[in-house]
This record gives sequence, C-alpha cells and structure tokens, in this order.
Amino acid sequence: MNGKRIMDIEVLRAVAVLGVLFHHLQGSLFADPVPLLESIHGSLQTWWGVDLFFAISGFVIARSLVPALQGCTSRQECWQQTRNFWLRRAFRLLPSAWLWLALMLLACVFLNRSGAFGTWHANVQATLAGVLQYANFRFADSFFRYEYGSSFVYWSLALEEQFYLLFPLLILLFRQRLVWALLALVAVQILTVRTPFLMVVRTDALALGVLLAMWSARPGYQRWQPTWLAPPWARISAFIAIALLLSFMATDRFTFAPYRIGSIALLSAVLVWIASYNRDYLVPAGAVQRLLAWIGSRSYGIYLIHIPAYQLVREVIFRLQSAGLPSPAGHPVCTLLLACALIVLLSELNYRLIEMPMRNRGAALVKRLGTPRSALPSTGATSC
Repeated sequence: MNGKRIMDIEVLRAVAVLGVLFHHLQGSLFADPVPLLESIHGSLQTWWGVDLFFAISGFVIARSLVPALQGCTSRQECWQQTRNFWLRRAFRLLPSAWLWLALMLLACVFLNRSGAFGTWHANVQATLAGVLQYANFRFADSFFRYEYGSSFVYWSLALEEQFYLLFPLLILLFRQRLVWALLALVAVQILTVRTPFLMVVRTDALALGVLLAMWSARPGYQRWQPTWLAPPWARISAFIAIALLLSFMATDRFTFAPYRIGSIALLSAVLVWIASYNRDYLVPAGAVQRLLAWIGSRSYGIYLIHIPAYQLVREVIFRLQSAGLPSPAGHPVCTLLLACALIVLLSELNYRLIEMPMRNRGAALVKRLGTPRSALPSTGATSC
C-alpha cells in the first residue's frame, strides 16, 4: 500500500468538516435560536461528520502502518516503525492543537465581554484535558452537568490520539489475527446501547476504516469496485442519498436509535470504501471536486478553528452593538459569511505556517533517526 493522496478521501474530509461546522452553528455562532436552523436540525443532523472522520482516519493510517508492523522481522524494527509513526502523528497534530488551545484560553481572558468563550475555570480545565489527551472523558463527565469550555471539540481528537497510541501495540499483539480482533471490536459496539461514556470511546468507525485498508491490499478488493457509479448522475445521486440517510439517522426521528452510532459507522465506512478506489466515484473531477479537496486538505485546522472563530464573531458583534454602532454582521446571513471568511483565512494561515512546517519537521526527524550515525555529517563540518 502506498501513501498516495486519494482525491475522494479529501472530498470526504471536506464533507465531514462541513457537516460539523453546520451542526455547531446553533449555540456556538448563534446564541439566540435561528428558526431556519432549528427547522433543519429537526429533520436532519450532521454531527455524523465526526464518525466519518473516524472511518477516514482508520483507513488512512492503516494503509501504511499495518503492513509495516506486520512485516517487521525483529523487535528493534517493530520499535522503530512504532516510534516513527508516533513521531509523525505528534508533529502533525499536536502543534496546531496546542496553539488553538492557548489562543482560546487567551481569548477567554482578553476578548470575552459577551461571555462567548465561557468561564475561565471551565476553559482552564478544558485546556488541561486537551493537552493531556483525556478530553473525551471530561466531555462525557460534563454531559448536561456542567460547562465544558470552548475546546469541547477536542473530545474527538483525544479519542483519535488514544487510538494512534494504542493501535500499533494492537497490531503487534494480534499480528495475523488482527482482522478477527477488529471484527469483534466492531460487533460488540454495534450491538451495545451507547451510554455517554461509550459515546466518547466509540471506535467502531475507526476499526471499520482499518479493516477497509487491510482489505484494499488483497487482490479480490478490485473485483468489488462500484463501477455502477461511473456515470456522473449515479455518483452524485448516491453521494447525496447516503449523506441524507446519515443526516436522518442522526436525528431523534430514527427509530432504531439505540443502535444509531453503529449504523452511522457502517454507512461512513461505505463512503470510505467508495472513495478508496480513487476513481472519482463520489464527485466528478472538476471545480467542485477541487474546492472540496482544498477544504479537505485544511480540514484539521478548520475543525480546530471553527469554534473560536464562531465565538470571536459573536464577541465582535456584541461589542459593536454595545457601542451603539451599526452592525450589518448582526444579520444571520452576514454573521455566517463573516465567520466563514474568518475560518478560511485562519485555517489557511494555520496550514501554511503551522501544519505543513511541523509535518515536514516530523518527517525530517524520522528520516534523521533512521540514518546510521556513520552517515551523519560531523559537528565540525556543519556551518554556522
């Protein structure tokens, strides 16, 4: 398996993050009820974007990690592969995550006349949970009980990072029986009614993504290619139908609700399966696909940034209105456009100045650690 970028996976990332952004409009960007949003949320919910992210993560990570660890022949080689994976993930994820945790904490102190960023106490606790990777457990504990803080979306990041920490060990432990271990993990969760605690440790979508990646390395995988999606009308219709079905399943109108999360995980895996062939089976090649791919490539930053961006827009509008100044941004459409522009700007800056440089540093460190000491230049040969 190679690490080549799959355009349809980027499209799925865009759909996932746009769904989360839409879900958080009411309550994060708009403090007062917006009738149109409330009407839409009654019929369609888009929080399933998080589960789609999980399925994508499992697939993308496992494509290279599973064969690398299952193929290692010595304990030292297994350790090196695991260490390199952890280092790449750390450099990829932690700098941006910690930056925005710090900025939200500062905003809580210096840009919070409206109270949009929440209380100092809640945000300090939330920041600690985000840095120490237990945000999902704090989120479950706070559910309908107390204020979490502005960084509540970090619960899913904590779950993914716990997965990244433990998954290599799971591969080494089960080796060739990994498929059966993952199938058991999926089956148990699908058949279990989710409590708040089980909601924040849900790994069925992650495991399904891993299983897809392992299947994609087998010859029979190509025989199941959904060629019936080749016509543009078929792929667009199927994509919209699956997205609408997921949005319906995420509402209280879905009568199979006790098994909602497992059903959403399975359908998310179906989308990743379609995307995995890299044949534009979701969206035809063109301007729309390129736009979605751009959003997908910045989706991590967008996910981190959208809540503080929403809250900052609320704070600015509050200050303008408190000063008696005319504020066209007070209209819901203008407010939304302003928030979207801010998210685009900040996510692009984050991508160029934080994500890519730190990702490259991580790759360089892994490469340097894998180079024998005899091949490294001596200190005296380096220029100042």
